[in-house]
Amino acid sequence: MKVGVLGGGRMGAGIAHAFLLAGHDVVVVEQDEESATAAASRIRESLARSVQRGATSSEPDDLTRRIHAGIDLAAFADREVVIEAVPEDRALKLDALTRIEAIIHPDAPLATNTSSISIDTLAASLERPQNFLGLHFFNPVPSSSLVEIVSGVATDPTIIERARGWVGALGKTPIVVRDSPGFASSRLGLVLALEAIRMLDAGVASAEDIDRAMELGYRHPTGPLRTTDIVGLDVRLDIAEELYATLGERFAPPALLRQMVADGRLGRKSGEGFYRWDGE
Repeated sequence: MKVGVLGGGRMGAGIAHAFLLAGHDVVVVEQDEESATAAASRIRESLARSVQRGATSSEPDDLTRRIHAGIDLAAFADREVVIEAVPEDRALKLDALTRIEAIIHPDAPLATNTSSISIDTLAASLERPQNFLGLHFFNPVPSSSLVEIVSGVATDPTIIERARGWVGALGKTPIVVRDSPGFASSRLGLVLALEAIRMLDAGVASAEDIDRAMELGYRHPTGPLRTTDIVGLDVRLDIAEELYATLGERFAPPALLRQMVADGRLGRKSGEGFYRWDGE
């Protein structure tokens, strides 16, 4: 299958990685040449690690031959599905999606990787909302086993069934949810994360012990604060703002979260969040 991904950051590169390992041809489009070069390098490094771990039987040269990175949206014209993976900003996503739709084949599904923004809200600006859906991948994409498929009011049910097939072919498990603020995963995960941040700020327990409570007491593989560091505190804040606006006070971002983002303590990607991430 010919796949397009708009955005080659951590999430977009991870999505491209997953489709490449499954044998697909992938085009990644970025905003400028520097970003496109960085995206291609990021994907190649990730693929090399998969080869070293024995996660794929493909030859490295075969994998890298199927990566194409550039800055021209026209590269999406022959894609059988395109996934938008730009930052979690409503206006940015709306602009990206309308520009992609003008390029791709009229029958090609168009997906967004949003983790909280309403699919129906985004679809309202599209000419073919029946071809539009959410494909919510999780960070880090290569090692995560879940993809949340989000169906809007207008989404053609056959597109959802096709998406189940794509996700299964990636070696991941799909769940299907109807469009609702935060869908299933972000809504549930954020409640836990925000309460953990409030507990930390109130001095109830250390970050380590709050996380251990969920890891050992409830068998969560990673506690809510460490997970927030992995996701990115800025990403968590964007999702919280979206759900606060749509679902109310229980999703109000804690002052500590706002302060840490303002200070640049974004978690693993900045080297510091609720934990130190030296060398990771």
